[in-house]
Amino acid sequence: MLVVKSIDDIPPELRQSMVTIGNFDGVHLGHRRIFESVTGAARRAGAASVVITFDPHPKKIIHPERRPFFLLTPLEEKIALIEACGIDAVIVINFTPDFAETTAESFVDEILWKRLRIQSLFIGYDYTFGKGRRGNATFLKKQGERLGFTVAQIGPVTVGDKVVSSTNIRLSILDGDVRLVSRMLDRYYDVNGTVVKGFRRGTGMGFPTANIESEKVIPHVGVYVVYVVIDGKRYEGVLNIGFNPTFGNNELSIEGHLFDFQGDIYGKDVTILFVERLRDEMKFPGPQELAGQIRKDIARGKEILAREPTS
Repeated sequence: MLVVKSIDDIPPELRQSMVTIGNFDGVHLGHRRIFESVTGAARRAGAASVVITFDPHPKKIIHPERRPFFLLTPLEEKIALIEACGIDAVIVINFTPDFAETTAESFVDEILWKRLRIQSLFIGYDYTFGKGRRGNATFLKKQGERLGFTVAQIGPVTVGDKVVSSTNIRLSILDGDVRLVSRMLDRYYDVNGTVVKGFRRGTGMGFPTANIESEKVIPHVGVYVVYVVIDGKRYEGVLNIGFNPTFGNNELSIEGHLFDFQGDIYGKDVTILFVERLRDEMKFPGPQELAGQIRKDIARGKEILAREPTS
């Protein structure tokens, strides 16, 4: 897949393409439905399929007062997921305060038409862009009639009674509902990080532990069933996100307990795949009671993972 990181570098072979625009944070089921429409139309027309996205996320620039703002997929991860959907090219626009002043009219004229001469534009059911968010479906269809491209608005995808959206996924992660998140993503939600030395209290109780530092959104405090990928190999485990109330720790930590792992992983990059939330974080009278509960969590975790697909 071709990755273009400047609108000045858009090659001529992307002209007359089928295009979609969006932030596409998470590359969830709703995004994938749009991509399927784009790639299908591109195949039928013998044209390129193109995704236009932005970095950093526009909300970081337009609303700097809203902190923290958590991404589901940093740029390189997002690009990899888009590539897996069969898209031919991604154009990444550097979203600066100056670019935030770009009007919808200017975006259409200067990028979609002058640089790409698009055949068709595909947008999500609620997508808007441009200064003042004037670039909605009604506006785009009028522009398409003026310039000569078609506009298709793709409807929402729902899981149960929830519309699949980056916002709803983000809120579900913060609620700890990682099962729902995996259904909306069609994959496990993952957090990448580096293993750092923490309190290492679990080691003395017979359970290997490791603290994880990561910049991605972290699920709500509690105990989770997880897979952990280390050096390309996937291990099963349970993981606690919280403040270790049994030991009076005041700092948020992520401590993992792997079932069948031997070795030192401090300093290694790992990926945690969240499968299911087991329970809330609890305070126990002491280490022995905590160790007993961890054994129960491990037994329950093994039961859950035994039912998971192996792929």
